[in-house]
Amino acid sequence: MMDTWFYYWLFLKASLFSTGGMGNLPSLHADLLARHWATERQFAESLAIGQISPGPNGLWVISLGYFTRGVPGSLLALLAITLPPLLVLWLERAYRRVQDHPAVEGFMRGLSLAVAGVFAVVLIGLLRSQATGVAGILTALAAIGLGRTGRVPVIAIIVLAGVVGIALR
Repeated sequence: MMDTWFYYWLFLKASLFSTGGMGNLPSLHADLLARHWATERQFAESLAIGQISPGPNGLWVISLGYFTRGVPGSLLALLAITLPPLLVLWLERAYRRVQDHPAVEGFMRGLSLAVAGVFAVVLIGLLRSQATGVAGILTALAAIGLGRTGRVPVIAIIVLAGVVGIALR
């Protein structure tokens, strides 16, 4: 027997921690299949309906909700994928009201520095894990330099760095 609130939570969690579209597929697939609340066929049919239906492709989860719990499941899925964007809109509206407050400006500055610090740690970890030599470090620095100019599209930098990586192998 399915617990309605837990079922809703699984859809909400998948929506909260994805970037939209089919980004919630891995989470829902793992959670619902592990509990035997959905089948591979239901996932396949939901995705097919999502692809042929007009509108955003993230609406496939409404079909999945219908296939797994009928009309109540589709309504729960709809609510779960609608709530995060509404939450973002509410937070943005609240932020606009207080964005000029010195404490908020300080918080945002600190948050930006924390994100930069985490990025640096991840970058260093990637460089270490790849046993990068001087050529790899120079490639990374060149990519950072090109990115800072803003004149070269990011996708071109990524492709160029990949070609350099292939050439150095």
